Amino acid sequence: MTIELYHTAHSTCSQKVRMCLAEKGMPHPDKDWTANEIDLGNFDHLTPEYLKINPNGVVPAFVHDGVVLIESSAIVEYLDEVFVEPKLTPEDPVERAKMRAWMRYIEEVPTVAVRVPSFANLFAPMRYTDYSDEKFSKHAGRLPLRKRFYQRMTKRGFGADDISYAKEQIRQTCERIDQAILSEGGPWIMGQQFTLADVLVAPLIDRMSDMGYERLWKEDLIAMTAWFDALKKRPSFQATFYPGSRISERYSEHFKTSRELEKIRGY
Repeated sequence: MTIELYHTAHSTCSQKVRMCLAEKGMPHPDKDWTANEIDLGNFDHLTPEYLKINPNGVVPAFVHDGVVLIESSAIVEYLDEVFVEPKLTPEDPVERAKMRAWMRYIEEVPTVAVRVPSFANLFAPMRYTDYSDEKFSKHAGRLPLRKRFYQRMTKRGFGADDISYAKEQIRQTCERIDQAILSEGGPWIMGQQFTLADVLVAPLIDRMSDMGYERLWKEDLIAMTAWFDALKKRPSFQATFYPGSRISERYSEHFKTSRELEKIRGY
């Protein structure tokens, strides 16, 4: 058996897969699986070699015994089917459908929302400020999946309205987690069982926390805050977020908290 993961340390989608691997008893890169680090800042994900592996030009890409899988949600479901214990999917068909509804929501709402402050607060100012309009347009045109995202962002990042809407979506996500824990009895989203729903949303909440947005949940969403605190104590979480895997660490010289940036930009 050989497992390879093409990933980036601070990529939230890469973190989803690393956390699932750790839950399955494979927490150690280059021991339990082969780690292929993709440098997004150097645009390794857009090279012809990587595009042959993942034509979407994003991370992660997962290779198991020579078979390539892409998209983090599909990869974690595959891992849970192939590596049986511990089970991260409910046995009951109704509960399994509910979990998959959560997975769809997580991919469509908070996964997309987290990209907005990530790019506005760090990646766009760090990478694209010195680009000419023509150079930025050409760069956006190279992207297999996210041309419109970059075109909407522009080289200057996102504005106040986009940031505000992204925060609303993250707040909604936190409220739904809080309500699910209260209604299902917790401590996890689906109740007593830790599932793929927890795995997929964990890196997104951690990213928002890392950027200084904990105020979106910490002041009043007690159950959700307790969920996140319990999550951080899991060995799989600690294995996933090794030193250098958060943007505040990886780009410390460029990093500012959300409070600092909102004050600078006046929103």
